[in-house]
Amino acid sequence: SDLRFSKRLGGSDSVVYAGVVTESRITALGRLFCRAAWLIGGPLPLFDDIGIPAVVTVTEDARGGGQIWTRLYARRGRFAQVIHSAKRFEGETGLEEIVGCGVAMALRVGVEDGALVFRSARYFVRVGRARIGLPRLVVPGALTVTHRELGDGRFLFALDVIHPWFGPIIHQAAIFKEASP
Repeated sequence: SDLRFSKRLGGSDSVVYAGVVTESRITALGRLFCRAAWLIGGPLPLFDDIGIPAVVTVTEDARGGGQIWTRLYARRGRFAQVIHSAKRFEGETGLEEIVGCGVAMALRVGVEDGALVFRSARYFVRVGRARIGLPRLVVPGALTVTHRELGDGRFLFALDVIHPWFGPIIHQAAIFKEASP
């Protein structure tokens, strides 16, 4: 997963992974946050279709010193959703993910039960070099992304958002494998 990306990327290389969404649950509150986030580039899944194809492309961001992530999720009877973000090696935790309109998260990275886990530490808006914290009322809650190796070149990607008062509001899981060149 992410460790492979950083080892493989160099120059203008990209790595492409193809997969399928295997689980998706979004509560009514989760849908509200997903729709609101659409105004800043739609970094959260808009629909909870399962069994749909998904493609992730990771490209070195030579200018920003990190990686550009593009995720494409097919949708039944609708146009595909494309999510863009950039991970940069900077900030208070050493890793930030910028999702659009200057909105970003500081991420904490660790290994838990053999999986690479990213947890949101803080949400903020980047204005020049300043990072202005976002109020708790406008953020969806604690975000966790898990990358777990499954063998045979496959890995599980899981996204979970847990609201501080309403519990789990978004869950999505997909299984990916590197696309053959």
